[in-house]
Amino acid sequence: METTRLGTTPEPTQSAANDCCLVFKPITLDSLSAITPYLTRQNYRTCDFSIGGIYMWVDYFGYEYAICRDTLFIKGGEEDHLQNTAFAVPVGSLELAESLPLLKEYCQRHKVPFILSAVPEPAAQAIAQLYGCPITELPDWGDYLYRATDLATLVGHRFNKKRNRVNKFKSTYPDFQYEAITPQNLPELIAFFDRYRQEYRKESELFNYEEGKVAQVLREYDRLAFEGGLLRVGGEIVAFSVGEVVNDTLIVHIEKACKEIAGAYEAINFFYSEHMTETHPQLQYINREDDAGDPGLREAKLSYNPETILKKYNIPLDAYLH
Repeated sequence: METTRLGTTPEPTQSAANDCCLVFKPITLDSLSAITPYLTRQNYRTCDFSIGGIYMWVDYFGYEYAICRDTLFIKGGEEDHLQNTAFAVPVGSLELAESLPLLKEYCQRHKVPFILSAVPEPAAQAIAQLYGCPITELPDWGDYLYRATDLATLVGHRFNKKRNRVNKFKSTYPDFQYEAITPQNLPELIAFFDRYRQEYRKESELFNYEEGKVAQVLREYDRLAFEGGLLRVGGEIVAFSVGEVVNDTLIVHIEKACKEIAGAYEAINFFYSEHMTETHPQLQYINREDDAGDPGLREAKLSYNPETILKKYNIPLDAYLH
């Protein structure tokens, strides 16, 4: 755990809390169009500031949103303590010294503690400088960030094992095909994933929630700004990935593969990364999200040599914002 204390409490630049009363509303498929423009007005590169990061976890964390003075506010459950109300860092036109007093006023009005959760490191450091408050790292929720060219090429000795696995996949299954997800192949993909869910069940609330949301996303795919790819062997789907582009970063929300097909996970990762970097030349990074504290996921994500892990923090502000 990491704790930092810096700076002194500033005076708000204006009485922000007096001219905007936050009213939070449920996040639905129809409300995403109001939220989306704000997500490109930040450069944190974490999955929390993406449609997939919000919409796929809306029921798990109980996310709601408010828009005030051209700024987006998100309310939900605290990452490690879902029963606690917490807030994302506001994004939009307001500076932190203007937007955070609005949240403080909301918390006082509703008699809930004022906690920011999953705060990206640059914002956490800025808030610590503003208010002299402690920031506490959430070690299970850091996002693994990779150079896009690394995952799209697998060049260099660091990627020898991954490259060999992809090459072995190609030689073992010479009839493989990679293709983008389209309206034409989407019904087949939905049917594949329905079978996949039955075959790879786990006794895990978090796992089953995520699988249910993947099924929902596929059924609503034509209304979401997602892009995906799938892999076939012998004409049958064996793997797929889905993500979204936010500024210079591809955020991969979904990756599934048949475990009995050797190298399928490495292959879909490679072909999808290659496809997306060719389609979006501006991509510099690929975010493969957090490991949620799962040792197996942690090992798998580290094996791809991340450029960095985007740290996130909890910040209780009741005692520091007046």
